Amino acid sequence: MRRTMMGGALVAVAAVVAALSVPMAANAAPAEKTIPDSAPGWLSHGKKTGAPSASAAVQARVYLSPNGGLAALAAAATAVSTPRSGSYHHFLSPAAFHARYDATSSTVDAVSAWLTGAGMSVAAVEPHGRYIDITGNVAAATKAFGVSMANYTHDGLSVQAPTGPLQAPDSVAGAVLAVSGLDTTPETNVPHTQKPSPPSDGFRNATPCSQWYGSETQTNTPTPDGTTLPLFNGAALAFAPCGYTGPQLRGAYEAGAASGANGRGVTVAIVDAYASPTIESDANRYATDTGDSAFAPGQFTQSLPGSFTRVNTGQRQCDASGWYGEQTLDVEAVHAMAPAAGIRYYASKSCYDTDFLDTFARINDEAKVSVVSNSWGDAGDNVRPSTALAYEAAFLQGAMEGISYVFSTGDNGDEATALGSPQTDFPASDPYVTGVGGTSTEITQAGVVGETGWQTSKYSLAKGASDWSLVTDFLYGGGGGYSSNFPEPTYQTDAGIVSPNGGRALPDVSMDADPTTGMLVGQTQSFTGTAAYDTYRIGGTSLAAPLFAGMTAIKAQASGGGLGLLNQLIYKNHTGFQDVTGAGVDAGDIRVDFANGLDASGGYLYSVRTFNGAATSLTVGPGWDSSTGWGSARAGWLAPAP
Repeated sequence: MRRTMMGGALVAVAAVVAALSVPMAANAAPAEKTIPDSAPGWLSHGKKTGAPSASAAVQARVYLSPNGGLAALAAAATAVSTPRSGSYHHFLSPAAFHARYDATSSTVDAVSAWLTGAGMSVAAVEPHGRYIDITGNVAAATKAFGVSMANYTHDGLSVQAPTGPLQAPDSVAGAVLAVSGLDTTPETNVPHTQKPSPPSDGFRNATPCSQWYGSETQTNTPTPDGTTLPLFNGAALAFAPCGYTGPQLRGAYEAGAASGANGRGVTVAIVDAYASPTIESDANRYATDTGDSAFAPGQFTQSLPGSFTRVNTGQRQCDASGWYGEQTLDVEAVHAMAPAAGIRYYASKSCYDTDFLDTFARINDEAKVSVVSNSWGDAGDNVRPSTALAYEAAFLQGAMEGISYVFSTGDNGDEATALGSPQTDFPASDPYVTGVGGTSTEITQAGVVGETGWQTSKYSLAKGASDWSLVTDFLYGGGGGYSSNFPEPTYQTDAGIVSPNGGRALPDVSMDADPTTGMLVGQTQSFTGTAAYDTYRIGGTSLAAPLFAGMTAIKAQASGGGLGLLNQLIYKNHTGFQDVTGAGVDAGDIRVDFANGLDASGGYLYSVRTFNGAATSLTVGPGWDSSTGWGSARAGWLAPAP
């Protein structure tokens, strides 16, 4: 799903148009400013289908800039997160943050007066002045924001939107951070998980599969239906792992960690849309079945909204049940890496950006967590600038309180296959979060014996065929590359990273994400209409982010508290990460799937999923690279922050 310029509530250009044909009078309208980047980004390819009625309804949200401005807040957040800074780790409580950075009551009153003076109504003011919700009609919005409205079609959607950039009176323009709602294009997010989508709702792994990487191969294990599997480019391959468990992942990544390094005393927030009704029982059963401990009383908590909305309705559906697998993976992966850490699940009431932003406000204002793991986002650089600014304000408040935000970088590689040109995904591309990319990871009882960047080509074996046939050069892969929205931050230029377009480089770090070498999870699913618990292998950078978040909880434990912006630490000293060069890894694995996703009654499907075989602009090599960043975390990352 593409992002497009967020419909805003910030333009007052009607008076400017009038002024072009009427001499200035003594009581002329006050000067106005164009809100930068406020026109819908899709206008160049959208098709205008007519004008809406002047009485057509408009709902919008005007986000207010933090007191002193976003740039000043960013500078302060960077300082409290940077070693040897005079304010290093001098974090604020939520109360102290709000006292210093909330928009003032006079600012709220001035913006409200501008909007109501144009005929809009103030429906609500966020308690800390983060935003003002307004309602009205097209006529009032046109007067308030100085831009005409039109009906459009674009990207398969029918929307109402402004015809150009928005403006605001000069006296309040600086107080407006962002606007949403005038453009009714839905801004939605999707989970970054990769699980097969069979005809049934549920899914089960087929066998053979390897308990440890390489333990079952085509030369020592027969296929269940007697199919003879040919060599792949002359080489015998292993069957894909059945799915790594918590003890396997912990042993691979945290070998050599200090005694008691388990996250005790630290809480990790997990953010997704909606909430699985069986999450705690599923996570407890999974842990005990795979050799770990269930949650202690109070170790797992949830913060849920009063109700959930936009469930399978509207032009872009959220599909609540589709988020349950994401939540399951996130909770079980964090618990696997930091078994004693608290986990607090924060549910967004829908998959829309405005609801995720409200969820981040809950997290920051509660200040109960040190790390926030997010395994979702939207594809490409076409993010609305207004949306990005609102998110950035949330990330910076978190940093000022010692909270670290971690995001998965997406599962479409460099996005060229999906979107036509190399792009990075948002929110991972924001410079004030840590973007976690993906690797294909070979784990044996000796630990990680091979890693490369996750970029997969797929080959299949047709019934009766004697060789593998290429299905697609690029099936999926970890996100990375260079943003066209955000300039390269200082921490990257200081580290010697050269961005070809001058944009923020991704990923920062990486962890296992390839579905072929993914994690085994346990979840209650619907199997032909009957709910039952079962396990399956899952991957995506949705796995990488919580794996890293769990390890970061252990670093926070060792450091005595939260760390703020992690990239200030990662780029200063990345010795805690294993450089991923791709050397010595296998060509790929053989994957066996039930044709119906459930059982052998429908037969079997055989495929080869390659490791780093796809042709994309992302590369793997020594040092930082655009596929794996600085590499994957090891015990060195668990040491106390300086």
